[in-house]
Order: sequence, then structure tokens, then C-alpha cells
Amino acid sequence: MTISTALTGSARIARAFARARDANRLAIAVYLTVGYPDRAATAGLLRAALDGGADVLELGVPFSDPLADGATVQRASETALRQGVGLADCLAEASTIVRERDATVLLMGYANPFFRHRGGLAGFATDAAQAGVAGIIVPDLPSEESAEFDSALDPEVVTRIDLYAPTTPDARLARLVPRARGFIYCVSLTGVTGARRGLGADVAEFVARVRRHTSLPIAVGFGISAPEHVASLRGVADAVIVGSAALDAVSAAPADGRPDALRGFVAALAAAGRA
Repeated sequence: MTISTALTGSARIARAFARARDANRLAIAVYLTVGYPDRAATAGLLRAALDGGADVLELGVPFSDPLADGATVQRASETALRQGVGLADCLAEASTIVRERDATVLLMGYANPFFRHRGGLAGFATDAAQAGVAGIIVPDLPSEESAEFDSALDPEVVTRIDLYAPTTPDARLARLVPRARGFIYCVSLTGVTGARRGLGADVAEFVARVRRHTSLPIAVGFGISAPEHVASLRGVADAVIVGSAALDAVSAAPADGRPDALRGFVAALAAAGRA
């Protein structure tokens, strides 16, 4: 497998987290559904997120049955699907922003679109590598069932990121977390994505349980929607992942003000992540 960018995916992920660590701040990852609110808006919103201080971009692959996602991401996915946006469009957006901004880009999507990509998983792996995609997050793919993905992906070039919930038993963490790559995605709560007023009381304890089994960075996502949430995770996690609240910021703004609204929202989160 070849890659047309200077750094492999694992190196891009490591670099993004190292830059934040060296600056004594939390890394900020921003999720945006490709094709929402329309096809033409995606590129500008990705640039705005980076300008606001995002370290990692998470491009949502629209899917008809996003079982891990709440109403905000579901609506965004439905809007994108009505415009015919698919995985190939996500790869094209990734390729553009990687080459333009040297960005660290992940794809977050459900297993089916990856399987159905031209050439199957092997074809997807090749196309993702050529696009400069650093990694993928597949919320309906448990680590125990990931062998087919892992055999298709070169884990150094396109890294599959594991998700773990607070309900994950210690025995499962001990068995699986040491094999993880890139970073660990800790879900802050049980349930679907969506902005919340507060984070679960057990987030710090959960992150500590995960950290006992890995030296990889740990990112916390699901429910993070405000600067105070980010500030509360300083000294607990290495990064935060913000999705629904970012989409809400876009949705609430007038069409010509969406990039500015997102940039300001991300900047406020980034400021809260600094010590």
C-alpha cells in the first residue's frame, strides 16, 4: 500500500497529540458530517474548525441507520444522504484538507459503507491511504470483531481507533486496550451522541481505569458541548471530541455566518483546554 502524503496516519495522530501535550493543553477533535448542511459547505467548515484550534478533524460518513448517534447527528446524516453524499465524497474532502492544511483527519462511520466501497475493505484501505486519512472510527465494530478490518488496513498507514464505554469491565479493558493503536476513544456516558448539560460523574474514574492498560493518549467524547466540560477534563484526559455541539453551532447560524460561528465555538473550547 502506498500513501501520497509525507506522514503515515499513525504519525499524524501521534504528532497531533504531541503538539497539544507539549503546549500543556487538551487536544481538540471536531466531528462534522460531510455534506451537512450542504455539499458546498463542508470544506469551509473544516477550515473554520482548524482555524478555531482543532487538532484533529473527524469526518462523519453519512449512514441511514446511525445507531450510536443522537438526533443531531441523525438529522445531519439524513440531510447529507438526501444530497447523495457517500464515502467517496468523504475521502475527497479528506484528501483536500490534508493536502491544503496538513491536517490530521479521521473518518467516523458505520461498518457497512466501508464494506461496500469499491474493492471492498482492501479498496477502501488503498483509497483512504492515498487520501491521507490518518484513521477510522467504526462505532458498530467491537474490537473483538475487527480482524477483517485490521487485516485490510495497514495499522501504521490507516489506524483503526477503538471505542470503550464506562460499562466496559476491567477484564475486557485489560485484554483489548493494550492492543489498541493511535489513541483510545473513551465514551463519556452510556447512550447515544448528543450535547449534554453535564458529563457523567464517573468519567475521571473510567479514564483512570483505561489508562492503567495503555500509554496511548486518551480522548473523551459523547456529550461534550461547552467550555466548562473541556475545562473539567484538564488533567484527566488528553483530548476531547466534540460532535453534536459543533453541528448545533453550525445549524444555529445564518448560512453566510456558519464558518465564523464554528470557528468561534471551537476557539472557546480550545481556550478552555489550556492550563
